[in-house]
Amino acid sequence: MKKGILGRKIGMTQVFAKNGKLTPVTVIAVEPNYVSQIKTVETDGYNAIQLAAFDKREKLSNKPETSHLKKANVTPKRFLKEIRNVDVSAYTLGQEIKADIFTVGEMVDVSGVSKGKGFQGVIKRFGQSRGPMGHGSQYHRGVGSLGTLLPMHVLKGKKLPGHMGHKLVTVQNLEVVEIDLENNIILVKGNVPGPKKSLVIIKSAIKHEGKVNAQDELITYVEVEETPVEATEEVTETAAEAPVEEAAPEVTEEVKAEEAPASEAAPAEETTEESSESAE
Repeated sequence: MKKGILGRKIGMTQVFAKNGKLTPVTVIAVEPNYVSQIKTVETDGYNAIQLAAFDKREKLSNKPETSHLKKANVTPKRFLKEIRNVDVSAYTLGQEIKADIFTVGEMVDVSGVSKGKGFQGVIKRFGQSRGPMGHGSQYHRGVGSLGTLLPMHVLKGKKLPGHMGHKLVTVQNLEVVEIDLENNIILVKGNVPGPKKSLVIIKSAIKHEGKVNAQDELITYVEVEETPVEATEEVTETAAEAPVEEAAPEVTEEVKAEEAPASEAAPAEETTEESSESAE
């Protein structure tokens, strides 16, 4: 059965695997979602769950919305969206859904509202070719023929200038590269529609539901800090293994006198005799 969760597009980055492979990914913030309503075939004609995500101030929520969420014991939320064709028996009212509802390598479809590009012509909007840009052409970026003579009106579906973008777009068959429960983040391979901070809906893939691809182990940049206790133990072990030098024996005055040669003692006696003669 299908499953899904609401998130917000943060931006794009890239991750590296230990085998050197680089993968471009989109970072999607997935705060805990809550089941605010359960719809069944008996009550509503179809099976679906309604998810509520991302807190907002109670002042910004009207009374009907506040009362609706109080039934599920949920605080006011900014986004409420339905996920159809799910197994409603696996959910309860007010249940919390986190990013671990998916697994790494699982195939998903991501839906979002594309970036709006304002009023654009047919060349940018539909990729039509332009006329010659030389002097005297008199036709550069025009719409072109609007139809044949017989209908006498513009045919339905004719591609004309108009509002470009800002439409619901779904990108299928994207892989979940990594799930970070600590930071409430899902990394999805490739790009997803919508500007930054816009709402996106991650659902299990329609074409490859339940398929999980093998993923390469990613490189982590967590610094390993060495504790000073280990360093102290290493110094202590090194000091214990170092050889102990033998202390040199102390030399006393008596030993020095015995070891002194007789030639050095003779001049001292002569000096004493000379000093006595001079005194007389």
